[in-house]
Amino acid sequence: MSEIIGMVGMSHSPFATLLPPADPAQPGGRFLADARRVAAAVAALAPDALVVIGPDHFHANFYDAMPPFILGVEQADGFGDFGSKAGPLPVASALAWSIRDALADDGFDLTLSYALTVDHGIAQSYDMVRGTADLPMVPLVVNTAAPPLPGMPRCVQLGRSLGAAIRGSGYAGRVLLVASGGLSHWLPSNDPRDPSVAADRREAVIRGRKDTRAFAAAREPRVLAMAGNPDAPVNAEWDRWFLKQLGTADLAPVADLGDEGLERMAGSGGHEIRTWLIGLAAMGRPLVWTSYEPVPEWITGMGIGTTFEVS
Repeated sequence: MSEIIGMVGMSHSPFATLLPPADPAQPGGRFLADARRVAAAVAALAPDALVVIGPDHFHANFYDAMPPFILGVEQADGFGDFGSKAGPLPVASALAWSIRDALADDGFDLTLSYALTVDHGIAQSYDMVRGTADLPMVPLVVNTAAPPLPGMPRCVQLGRSLGAAIRGSGYAGRVLLVASGGLSHWLPSNDPRDPSVAADRREAVIRGRKDTRAFAAAREPRVLAMAGNPDAPVNAEWDRWFLKQLGTADLAPVADLGDEGLERMAGSGGHEIRTWLIGLAAMGRPLVWTSYEPVPEWITGMGIGTTFEVS
C-alpha cells in the first residue's frame, strides 16, 4: 500500500521563470527562496512519486470538450509555455491506474488520458518541488479556467476520495501531493458566454485545439504585457486568510464562498485554489508551514503551504 507523506500547495506564475528577480530583495525573491527551501525539505522526505494537481491555461483543453478533471495514466508532455519544461514527463502509471479505478468505484468518472499535455500549471510546480530528483508523477488536471467549473464542495469530496485511493493503492511507495495554483489574481475573461470576449478570442478558446501552437503564440504576448505592473490587483489580505484557514483543516469556509464569492475576493485566477482544496482534503491534515509574498509584478499573490515543517 502507498503512504502519503505530505502535501505542498504552491502558486505558479509564468513570470517566476520568465522574470526571476536579480536578488532576493526584489519582487518574487522571497517566494523563490522559500520554494528552494521546500524542495530541500521534500528531498529529505524522499518521496517515490508525486501526485500533481494543477490547471490548464488553454494549452491542451478547449471548449470543444472541456472536462472538469483529467487524469494522466501513461504519458505526459510539457507544453513548454512561458519557459516551463517542454517534452516528456515521467508518469507513475501503476499508481495512476490504481487511482483511476478507486475513484471510479467511489463515483468519480474522471476523463483519462494516455497522452496528456500539461502546461506551466502542472510543470512549474512539479519542477520546483522535486528539485533535482528524478521523480515520476501522476498528473491531475482541474478545470479552473472558466465556467462551468467543478464545484468547490465537489473538489473537496474528490480530494477525500483521492487520499483513500492512494492509501489503498497496490503501489508500494511514498507519495507526495502537490497542488499548483493561485492565489489571488485577476485575468481577462475566458467565458465564451461573456460578451466582452472578442470574437477571435472566443473562437480560440473553443477551437484552439486545431492549432494549439498558433493559439499560444498569439496569446503569450498579451500575457507578457501584463508583467511588471506594481499596481496589478492582488488581494493579500484574502490570500493570508486562505492560508490561515487551511492551517485549521476546515475547508468549509472556503468552499462555502461559492464561485461568485471566491471570484470577488480572489479574482478569476483565484479559482485555481480548487487544487489546494483537493490536495489538502486528500492529505487529511492541515498546513503547518506557510510562506506568502504578494507579487503584483507577476500579477499574483504567491503562496506556499506544506503539511510538514520546512527549515
